[in-house]
Amino acid sequence: MSVRAEEGTCGWRIAWSPNSGQAIVEFAASVAVLLTLVFGMIDFSRAIYDVEVMKNLTGEGSAMASRGTNLSDSVTAVVGAASPLDLNVNGRVIVSSVLNSNNSLKLTGQATQGGIVATSKVGTTIGGAASLPAGAAPQLNQTVFVTEVFYAYKPITPIGNFLGTTILPSQLYDVAYY
Repeated sequence: MSVRAEEGTCGWRIAWSPNSGQAIVEFAASVAVLLTLVFGMIDFSRAIYDVEVMKNLTGEGSAMASRGTNLSDSVTAVVGAASPLDLNVNGRVIVSSVLNSNNSLKLTGQATQGGIVATSKVGTTIGGAASLPAGAAPQLNQTVFVTEVFYAYKPITPIGNFLGTTILPSQLYDVAYY
């Protein structure tokens, strides 16, 4: 803003330059862009952090089940260890056991706990067919333990709420096979 004092015939007067409002408009535009980027980074960073926590939880759940802990105790331990994520309210943990019987994958057990509705991507019927990626399928007459964690992600900033599910997913998912 350019302001200068001039002495006139009636005393001192203030002269405004024609571009005095330009700086204010530029500042407002810069602040809007900067805040949009900062708020977007906050929500995006939180989503990345939540996915990393979920990766650790799925690995621990499958490791516990593969070492002999029953499925329901594995689910309870995963939900209890998820302190930054409230899986009892905003998530669901599903631990499944899948047996390779005569080159046919069968769901032999499953335990679940959590506050949202989510369906296992492995299978839902005990004794029924199960589906696993080729690299995760157990060898003949062996069992693989699968832990799935679903989490309903909610942004905390106005920009995250405005973007909705176009940029950030509304549900995060992770799975581990042991």
